[in-house]
Amino acid sequence: MSAASWDPLAPVLVEPLAGSDSPAHYLLAETLDGLYTPYALRLPDGPGPHPFVLVAYGNGGGGMGWLRDRVHRFRHVTDVLLEAGYACAWVRYRTEVELGYQTGGPLRSTVRQGMGLLNRAPLEYEDEVAILRHVAIHPAIDADRLFHLGVSHAGEMLLKLLSQHPGLLRAGVAAEPASHELLTLRLDDVPTVTSEGGLRDIERMEIRSTDRARDRIADPDEVSARLDAVDIPVLVLGRDEDELQGVFRLTYELLAEKRDDVEWRSWSHDVHGYIYPESDAEGVARVDDVQREALAVVVDFLDRHSR
Repeated sequence: MSAASWDPLAPVLVEPLAGSDSPAHYLLAETLDGLYTPYALRLPDGPGPHPFVLVAYGNGGGGMGWLRDRVHRFRHVTDVLLEAGYACAWVRYRTEVELGYQTGGPLRSTVRQGMGLLNRAPLEYEDEVAILRHVAIHPAIDADRLFHLGVSHAGEMLLKLLSQHPGLLRAGVAAEPASHELLTLRLDDVPTVTSEGGLRDIERMEIRSTDRARDRIADPDEVSARLDAVDIPVLVLGRDEDELQGVFRLTYELLAEKRDDVEWRSWSHDVHGYIYPESDAEGVARVDDVQREALAVVVDFLDRHSR
């Protein structure tokens, strides 16, 4: 293939979704170390340029297979965003590195022999940076109205991204953000947290109390500096019965100490990641009243900061 024929915005796959006129355009964004990460762009009706919402969930890995499953099985959130006039994309990124954010520090780049040199490997939230920069050049996207919607680990990723790469987003939603690394929480004496070969198992970690979470902050000055870099409005969503509700609420409270445009909402629901309802093979979503209300709150938040 000649260089003249390469189009970085050409989809590698266009996949229809049952009952929808908005297919998924699978694109590849070049990451900060020259590899590529996929995302599945859907566009609303009309010529645009449209505001854009990056949609993310959990830890990384899984590649194109994981992404295609999310696009179809968890399409409802993108259907809701499309109806509200937002372009959106489920995204995939590299696997999380245990304490990579804590130990790696800010990413720095320079040039050696005409090519790039980094002080460390990029981390998963920096793949999101690459996607945001890539989609911003798309003619159908308004580069001044980019948003981030992340659940669980991806909620923490939003805040990690902001702490080191400001200036990319208009606003963001951190839903059930597992922010223990961002907040430097001490977990060594939590009975349900184990470690093997330097990798912690936090699947059964329980910190329901906000005060308990606050008492576990190991480096308040570092946390303060990280949150000082947050340059956008943030909506933090909790889940009343979640084992980490104390971490979710503390994330909000610490942000609210810095900014007056931070918001908090929480609902009772039995599903972690409840704002991403599942759909069947025909695209019919199983949505309850809590999920419907929560998604309406998300859209309202985006609308207020999209004007």
